[in-house]
Amino acid sequence: MAFEDKRALDRAWILERADEVRRTGATIIENVLPVDKIDELNRVFLLLLKETERIEGGVGNRGPHRYYITPPFRSPWTDASIIDNDIILAVVSELVGADGVFCQLATDTPCQGSEYQALHRDTQSLFPEWDQETPPFQLAVNFPLVDCHPENGPLEMAPSTHLLPKEEAVRRIESGEIPLQQVLMKRGDILIRDVRHIHRGTPNRTDEPRPMVVLGYSRRWLFRPEVQIRVAREILEQVPTRTRQWLRFNPVFYSLEEAEKDEELYRSFAY
Repeated sequence: MAFEDKRALDRAWILERADEVRRTGATIIENVLPVDKIDELNRVFLLLLKETERIEGGVGNRGPHRYYITPPFRSPWTDASIIDNDIILAVVSELVGADGVFCQLATDTPCQGSEYQALHRDTQSLFPEWDQETPPFQLAVNFPLVDCHPENGPLEMAPSTHLLPKEEAVRRIESGEIPLQQVLMKRGDILIRDVRHIHRGTPNRTDEPRPMVVLGYSRRWLFRPEVQIRVAREILEQVPTRTRQWLRFNPVFYSLEEAEKDEELYRSFAY
């Protein structure tokens, strides 16, 4: 399937997907992205991973043998079937508004030797002093570059924990009241999730890395300085008009070299 997927025209179906995120914290949609594009991204990504492993000394930067890598915002990562995907943008618009912001392109990759992460959220509550949670304000759209199975480090999520105070959610998970569920996806599938839900990475017990891409979206008024997309002007002029609007609050640079020379800022990720 490519970005002209007819499901994006089914208003009732889009609303169902958005409501599932509101209720449970996430929705998995199958066969959204073209597999040939995913395989191309994986080929390019493995070169980035090799270089990052060299820089990090092979130990990982998100725990043992787990790597967070921000790809350069250029082809093939800017393919319209991915960053201007009708289904993704239809569901995301329902959750954070059609005037939302595309603010993150990154990857998380457990390799052989990785471990269980601690249970965590990817952001804080807007008002931690309040005992209620708000509607969605920040989303992650995840998709794997290889098929995910129980042995290669799938994400584990606890449903509906985005609606609970973190301490209460963790207590219920640890007591067994709320189960952790493995997220098993194939190439081309996507996961749209509220980043407040409790989750963790798991060990990759195979000798093949398991890259997971994240496209981050937020409401227009949310700003996290450590989460941004550095966009070269020439790339901004190439992407579709709709994507350009979603990118409007990100820093723009005159050259690819300037856009790609920054050090990774998003080091603190677990809340």
